[in-house]
Amino acid sequence: MADALAALEREVASCRACPRLVEWREAVAADPPKRFRGEDYWARPVPGFGDPRARIVLIGLAPAAHGANRTGRMFTGDRSGDWLYAALHRAGLANQPTSVGADDGLALDDAWITAPVRCAPPQNKPATDERDRCRPFLVRELALLERARVLVCLGGYGWAAALTVLAEAGHEIPRPRPKFGHGAEATAGPYRLLGCFHPSQQNTFTGRLTEPMTDEVFARARELAAAEGSQSG
Repeated sequence: MADALAALEREVASCRACPRLVEWREAVAADPPKRFRGEDYWARPVPGFGDPRARIVLIGLAPAAHGANRTGRMFTGDRSGDWLYAALHRAGLANQPTSVGADDGLALDDAWITAPVRCAPPQNKPATDERDRCRPFLVRELALLERARVLVCLGGYGWAAALTVLAEAGHEIPRPRPKFGHGAEATAGPYRLLGCFHPSQQNTFTGRLTEPMTDEVFARARELAAAEGSQSG
């Protein structure tokens, strides 16, 4: 399983299927802001990251231009990542509360982080065709994460993507489709979906998403994962 995931992530990192995103991610790397001048940007699609035996999978949106697009690891090197990994550490899902670079020693336990779109998009808004071209990577990734049972969807984009991916994989989706909300829950096939506001500065700086709210989501995710594991066992 780990070898198959590693092979998939190498395939992800070499993708050049979306010309607009290829141009954007490389242009950002060629002219970074002053605070990142001299750094060697990843400037490629960003693979998933975490524990191959994870029961909990976090699904975001896309890499940030000067976060994951710079460091090569999901939610690493930006304010959203600072918030997310601190919460994962408090929940016992990460060995340290910070994520600054791909070689910083961070490891996840029982968690995996991925996204529906693997390249940094302009204005953080991937086009519909770009999202659709990238979707097979997430379908295959979830299939390889054999123990995954809880999908923590970071924002409405991740929630919608998770439902679409699960439907494409042949799982039964409730009708009408469950609506996203912070703390929302839904069942699709063997998976439990759990909604969480995205840890963007727009949410964390305004108080729309607080640390206790984030902690409650991950506590619930661990509770669901344990329950699903006991049922399958």
